[in-house]
Amino acid sequence: MPVALELLAPAKNKDIGIAAIDCGADAVYIAGPAFGAREAAGNSFEDISELTAYAHRFGARVYLTLNTIIFENELEEARQCVFRAVEAGCDALIVQDLGLLRMRIPGIELHASTQCNIRTPEQARWLASLGFSRLVLARELSLEQIRETASAVPDCGIECFVHGALCVSYSGQCYLSQYLTGRSANRGCCIQACRSRYDVLDADGKLLLKDKAILSLKDLSLMDRLQQLAEAGATSFKIEGRLKNISYVRNIVRAYSDALDSVVTGSGGKYARSSWGSPSGGFTPHPEATFNRGYTHYFIDGVRGKWNSGDYAKGIGEPVGEVCGINGRTMKLTLYDGISTPLSNGDGLCFISPKGEISGMRADKVLGCSVTFSQAGGPSPAPGAKIYRSYNHILEKSLENNPPVRLIPAQIHLRHRGNDRFILTASAAGSATATIEFTAEPALNREKAAAGLRASLSKRSGIFAFVLDGIREDGPLPFLPASAANALRRELASKLEAVTHVPEMTERIPIDSLGTTAPVPPAQRCRLNCANSLSRSVYRAVGIEPDEAFETDPRARVELMRCKYCIRWQTDRCPKQRPGEKASPMFLTNNGRRLKVTFDCARCEMVITPDDGNGPVTG
Repeated sequence: MPVALELLAPAKNKDIGIAAIDCGADAVYIAGPAFGAREAAGNSFEDISELTAYAHRFGARVYLTLNTIIFENELEEARQCVFRAVEAGCDALIVQDLGLLRMRIPGIELHASTQCNIRTPEQARWLASLGFSRLVLARELSLEQIRETASAVPDCGIECFVHGALCVSYSGQCYLSQYLTGRSANRGCCIQACRSRYDVLDADGKLLLKDKAILSLKDLSLMDRLQQLAEAGATSFKIEGRLKNISYVRNIVRAYSDALDSVVTGSGGKYARSSWGSPSGGFTPHPEATFNRGYTHYFIDGVRGKWNSGDYAKGIGEPVGEVCGINGRTMKLTLYDGISTPLSNGDGLCFISPKGEISGMRADKVLGCSVTFSQAGGPSPAPGAKIYRSYNHILEKSLENNPPVRLIPAQIHLRHRGNDRFILTASAAGSATATIEFTAEPALNREKAAAGLRASLSKRSGIFAFVLDGIREDGPLPFLPASAANALRRELASKLEAVTHVPEMTERIPIDSLGTTAPVPPAQRCRLNCANSLSRSVYRAVGIEPDEAFETDPRARVELMRCKYCIRWQTDRCPKQRPGEKASPMFLTNNGRRLKVTFDCARCEMVITPDDGNGPVTG
């Protein structure tokens, strides 16, 4: 049996989820009305039910994000959300709070969210022992670490992020937003303080960097690493972006679906897609032209790089050229080779001023490499300035007006039963079959009848792309007018769709049986995010007394962030880069708030804590 590979797409809402499926997603993840780690992306269960019905036509799946920590007074509401998710047809829950394991809820697959801080084989074994059928690994892992983790839990599915925004802190271990504003990242309310601008000072108070987005990372892009990830044991490839709009999701999903198809096609039968059908026609994807902060492979090769997004935490778009001449509001550009589409009237452009500020423009008139622009204010670009395209008018219109159609290949076989009786049998992906028996006079001109049958039956109907799979050289063929043959094809499509089904889940979680098997004690002993008694009882079952979650005990002195990213490495101040340099603390200041940055060089990690003058903060 081939290994089923899944492209997992984000869905801010039902319409975006449907668009993702049309563009080739094998599964989508979406939030319900509450308990999703993106507060601004909630949905009704009525909408989710419509999405699951659509997804299941293609054997695609829908996962509900229930990945926040849950307070004691919310336990029953969370339990009811699970029931509603099952009723709506959801195929799995993405979970952070382990308290759900102690609830009496229907059997449904549980996936351990990346918020569970899954970055070691030990943490993976702990969660697998609790009954999770899939683990969403931390973004910071190398291919070798992914391989080691997958090998440690051979019965668990492994899901890896492959595209989108990167949190600078290990997921589930960031308390900076909660500390600064009382809005918790573990509750879906992150203020994205990592995208803010900071002054950086050394231990003596000397200003090293002024007003820089020093904690903001580039966006992840592993489109060229899908095969390596599959070989390392990953079976689900996740695109970040439940706050992204429909054009972003269409563009990125289509690009990754094409890339994953290439992996499957070149595998010699080792891999297959986990759902049925593929997008046909429509726009040409250009992931480089959609919102990004610059792309990085991050730590996938096990080596550090320059991961900081620079001053452009909000993204500035695709580089398109450099100014070679300027006359008032008209500039001439030396265009870069290979830009996604030609420049067009209505494009949004920008450049970086000498002061490091982003200045935006609108292309009002484009003639070749000459652009007449308008802008709200600020300086005009000078010769030599790099021009970026933040809004691609041609691409956006194509994404909106020219979406693909997802079709499932289906074969039709014709058989003569005897006399004037004939049988048409259609088979499609997912083992769906449908049969129609009909009466027709045998055709007198066999060659003409065969051509007519191929023309009428080898067409699209509904979600199926039919092909009349050969006609026997001997035996009679039916004489069918085109209208009759078309009606039979449409009837086959209707019957096929009625019998398509989502494959049975490979495992139903025995949620009520926690403790009947021996769970593996976790290596992690602190920062466990226990905000309710049920979650606490899971740890107590293996002899761990967890601390209160920072959200319920804000007086606790915890690390606000622990990061693979390092300011010292980014600014060439690491002792490994500069022999003799000491890894002394640094400080970040913003709007009167001050944070302390220390460096755990033994683990090659950076730690951010409050600078409250009370001594070291323990993790």
